[in-house]
Amino acid sequence: MEGTNPGNTPAQPNPINHLTFFWGKQVEILFPGFPDQNLALYVLSLFFVAVLAATVEVLKTTEVGKKRENPRTAWLIQTGLHMLRVGLTYMVMLSVMSYNIGIFLAAVTGHTVGFLVSRRPVTPPAQPLLKERIHSIDSSSMEAV
Repeated sequence: MEGTNPGNTPAQPNPINHLTFFWGKQVEILFPGFPDQNLALYVLSLFFVAVLAATVEVLKTTEVGKKRENPRTAWLIQTGLHMLRVGLTYMVMLSVMSYNIGIFLAAVTGHTVGFLVSRRPVTPPAQPLLKERIHSIDSSSMEAV
């Protein structure tokens, strides 16, 4: 093989692999050649990453299997859910590592929506104090009688 010397040929940079954040539809997400500069597939991948991130947040608060009578079954269900959550989390992480700003924003939006959907609102701290005051007022009025 005369004339070919792979050791001396400089590496050609791949224009798709960015090392800084960028904006655009020319990106590879999870699979080689996807979305392949297709705007519709890029928007679909943004939606897919957002749904993955939201699913991760919902799975964090899932109570499935915790109230089972058989502790071994509950343990297996919780282990399976943990495995699914970790796998989805790594898929979101790998998507964000494409350094595309749109993918990053889709992941953050997905995590935010998932958090809002899966968490209960925090009760205001004034409610327990209100109950204590009502109880003390009732007991003081009973003493006066």
